[in-house]
Amino acid sequence: MAPAGLTEVRAAPAVQCGRAAGVRRRREPERTVLHEVVRGHLQTFLAEARERSEGAGLPRFVEREFERYLDCGILAHGFARVRCGGCKHEFLVAFSCKNRGVCPSCSARRMHDTAAHLVDAVFPRVSVRQWVLSLPRWARWLLARDAPLASRALAIALRAIFAHYRRLERKGRCGAVTFIQRFGESLNLNLHFHCAVPDGVFVRDETGVRFVPARPPTDEEVHKVLLRIARKLRGLLLPKQPEDPIDALDAGYAESVQSMQMTGLADPPRPRRCSAFIEGFSLHAGVHLHANDREGLEHLLAYGARGPISLECLSTLLDGRICYRLKRPLPDGRCELFFTPTEFLRKLSMLIPPPRRHLVRFHGLFAPNSGWRKQIVPACPTPVSPSAEHEPPGRPEPDRPPRAPGRIPWAELFRRVFRIDVLQCERCGGEMKVLALVTEQAAIKKILEHLDLPSTGPPIAKARRPPEFDFVA
Repeated sequence: MAPAGLTEVRAAPAVQCGRAAGVRRRREPERTVLHEVVRGHLQTFLAEARERSEGAGLPRFVEREFERYLDCGILAHGFARVRCGGCKHEFLVAFSCKNRGVCPSCSARRMHDTAAHLVDAVFPRVSVRQWVLSLPRWARWLLARDAPLASRALAIALRAIFAHYRRLERKGRCGAVTFIQRFGESLNLNLHFHCAVPDGVFVRDETGVRFVPARPPTDEEVHKVLLRIARKLRGLLLPKQPEDPIDALDAGYAESVQSMQMTGLADPPRPRRCSAFIEGFSLHAGVHLHANDREGLEHLLAYGARGPISLECLSTLLDGRICYRLKRPLPDGRCELFFTPTEFLRKLSMLIPPPRRHLVRFHGLFAPNSGWRKQIVPACPTPVSPSAEHEPPGRPEPDRPPRAPGRIPWAELFRRVFRIDVLQCERCGGEMKVLALVTEQAAIKKILEHLDLPSTGPPIAKARRPPEFDFVA
């Protein structure tokens, strides 16, 4: 566990050190619907999974994802002490789980961090087009259970897209950053690719490397690109039908892929500009951003890096069922989905990505081993605190930890996303610094009890049998 990032800064109850309540408040994840469902029904869900698979159950990484989520943002599991050097005002920041599947808080932090890093240190100031490739259901299942196969499928798709651009310049080179999304808007397993591609090619001449923009693709050109992708992917995936036995996770993947078939999602999508549809394969290239639209680029990249679930869409009904509100109505007109708690956890468990598999991929000029990369990517700017802009000249710079490559510190990310300097004291305007990381249970309990805060996490319910009904003859 490590100190929280973007989502943990709000975790500061200002009742510490005997002071009255201030502006900062802890985000209290235990009060959310998702946290209540997980801690109340996780053990029951895992027991049902073991019964369904004759004792095998789900893989350990799925169980660990839920267990770490229950510890995320809870002060009883560790925290950082942050103190003002001037007035000695202090607050606590709970540790985060840094999961990639279940936790909406850590997913939001990773989303903003990834988008900001790509805009600052990867994408040059050129126009960008998004290519979205969706796959038929049988292909989604194969790629979801076989990560190396998904990498090969992505490479085939990008080669076809790059070939479309290289018609401008035979010696031109292309690059792409791809987000592998494993979820659909209805919490179903839907593995597809969001590819952000510079809309043109880079060529090298005596003056260096320059960018040659491309004209917008026509519907016929997009159809030709998809036709090449579909033909190659069918040749790759159709012989890959699994011969090994299907485990509980594979069966859950198949159920999640087919779960929305009766809602009308199997119908062909409506034709859109710069899009094509062939036998379940679809390709959309209608989203284009100008070279100077850096804010729009950051929003586009954040959309690709987003998490699978939104807390604002979750609610509970009086009968105990979970209601998930959809952003867009389904073809059959429904705007909400209803699940029992264990059904809802089963839905979430199928969206958890396997460990040690990257969900953000770099290809072409953006690949780490590309010889042109250093000439293409921009230099990352040095961050400046908003409070430092109004400091009088001659004042020494405060000591700040060195910035880790590829990861933006939580305070800087908060300034960038919310325009808030969380390391500026809300009382005297001084500099807040991390005083200590408290991980020992004895110290945690002593500090929290002194502050009249809960020294233990919320209780986790034990496994329960399904309700039994008496039938009267």
